Amino acid sequence: MGRLLAAFATHLRAERNRSEHTVRAYCSDVRDLLTTMVPAAGDGALDLGVLGLADLRAWQTAAAADHHRSTLARRAAAVRTFTAWAHRTGRLAQDPGLRLQAPKRSRDLPRVLARSQVQAALEPAVAARDDEAADPTALRDGALLELLYATGCRVAEVVGLDLGDVDPGHRQVRVLGKGDRQRVVPFGEPALRALQAWLERGRPLLAGPASGDAVFLGRRGGRIDQRQVRTVVNRAVEAVPGAPHTSPHGLRHAAATHMLDGRADLRSVQELLGHATLSTTQIYTHVSVERLRSSHRQAHPRA
Repeated sequence: MGRLLAAFATHLRAERNRSEHTVRAYCSDVRDLLTTMVPAAGDGALDLGVLGLADLRAWQTAAAADHHRSTLARRAAAVRTFTAWAHRTGRLAQDPGLRLQAPKRSRDLPRVLARSQVQAALEPAVAARDDEAADPTALRDGALLELLYATGCRVAEVVGLDLGDVDPGHRQVRVLGKGDRQRVVPFGEPALRALQAWLERGRPLLAGPASGDAVFLGRRGGRIDQRQVRTVVNRAVEAVPGAPHTSPHGLRHAAATHMLDGRADLRSVQELLGHATLSTTQIYTHVSVERLRSSHRQAHPRA
């Protein structure tokens, strides 16, 4: 199984151009499938030929009660990708995953921070930026928060930024998004000032041999990881009374929704977020309409 999964992972990286996060998730799903549905021989070899559509459906059904609909959809996608690859490479005589269906992903509207809540969450960032004696991590955290909200970028895109990707003169960053698609994203004056404070007064104090060209660094000088950024965002938002629990992706939701509330066109928001299709961006129009309905219900005498 180890060799089989290693070959599948290589296929995902080299031929499908999947991210490491997707590779880990797909391999974990396939490992679970094989462990559950494909008995190993005495020498540890796997006979994939016993795997049929009924087995795939049984595996999905067994997990239905314990997983969210989006997880079930991912598991189905992982298995379909695996069986198609196994069939193409001669490991399966037929592809049983062709007819495997998955539940549609739920389109629940995300809870979005109000503008006043975002502003309150960013107040410590502004204070650190204007404090000449601020701790370098406070400058870094402020720049992270400002940039995440200003650009609507994914946390992986911000973590992956190198110094050469930042263009202060034009107030824009070049990020590498899903599918290795590059895009240039603008940001405003507050994010610029926070970034400059971090790069000029904070980053040099944390930089070391492991820093390379990374824009954002951890306490030990290496590139900051996504878990640290989530901690930064959680801490900032939890300090705001009444604010919903959120993550770096929550700031992305807020940026998109607030732009649409400000009458930005949907196509521009799609470009900003790096969505491959406009339909993905359209959920934010639903968020804006729902907020309008909520205000109408509260304020209109005949709502």
